[in-house]
Amino acid sequence: MSGGEQQMLALARAMMSAPRLLLIDEPSVGLAPLLVSRTVDKIRELKESHGLTVLMAEQNFTQAIRIADRGYVIVHGRIEFTGASAAELNDNELIRQFYLGA
Repeated sequence: MSGGEQQMLALARAMMSAPRLLLIDEPSVGLAPLLVSRTVDKIRELKESHGLTVLMAEQNFTQAIRIADRGYVIVHGRIEFTGASAAELNDNELIRQFYLGA
């Protein structure tokens, strides 16, 4: 199975138990950019259609922000920034510096 197929299978297996909370660790690792986008789209779709709370650890900021209601930037094991909304995360200087290269 490809990396994308493995991610979708993992999501399907997790959803079989009808969870209220979905924990996802780095869903973009090892995937082609198109598959990363599709995987994040599917996570967002599951979140909205099933009323899930999603706790996702992800280094790909641009993908994570697409489904984030809030976020935390952890640097060397410490929370350095908490954003209460996707806009607040996107407008933060620390995030621009470390994740967007600005």
